[in-house]
Amino acid sequence: MKFLDFKTQLSPFRVFSIKDIEKLHPDFNKMNLVNWQKKNYITKLRNGYYRFNDLSPDESELFFVANKIYQPSYISLETALSYYGFIPEGVFSIQSISTQKTQTFKNTLGTFRYYNIKPSVYMGYKLIGINDLTMRMASPEKALLDTFHIRHKVKNYDDLAGLRLNNSIIKEMADFDKMMNYALLFGAKYLVKAVELLKKHVYDQY
Repeated sequence: MKFLDFKTQLSPFRVFSIKDIEKLHPDFNKMNLVNWQKKNYITKLRNGYYRFNDLSPDESELFFVANKIYQPSYISLETALSYYGFIPEGVFSIQSISTQKTQTFKNTLGTFRYYNIKPSVYMGYKLIGINDLTMRMASPEKALLDTFHIRHKVKNYDDLAGLRLNNSIIKEMADFDKMMNYALLFGAKYLVKAVELLKKHVYDQY
């Protein structure tokens, strides 16, 4: 198969899998993928997933890739906190939540980390559009709660201060009633306490 014909058919996918290819070409020779990687036409993102190399790897593309190569998943944790402006620094890996096992994939685009969460609390995300791409992103409230649950246990004011959260933006964007409802769904007292501490912290009630 000629690469240009292949690209014309698969480019609408942005990220394509072997299953996507075989739906169009059941007899596809997988050695083509090996050869096209050697020619730097395509990049292997993880086993069975690829993208074309002439696509710009900007933030929206990285988020889109993260959603596609490990499903179901949504962007969350520090990646989402940075996107919303809740933390000052950028994040060097794309962090996501999934009901699948905790996993990390590294490729030429970067590092993609996925953290397991139980299906009953796999919620609180929304579809966002950046450029011409649509992806699943944690809501501001769920991004904070996922962070408290998985990455940074918050027991006191000092724990919150260590996160260097932007209180003014959180005050503007976060719905604390919604966040508390999410915390109650987890059934974890430490998350309820974390939300209470954050609200006091944001509204300077210490």
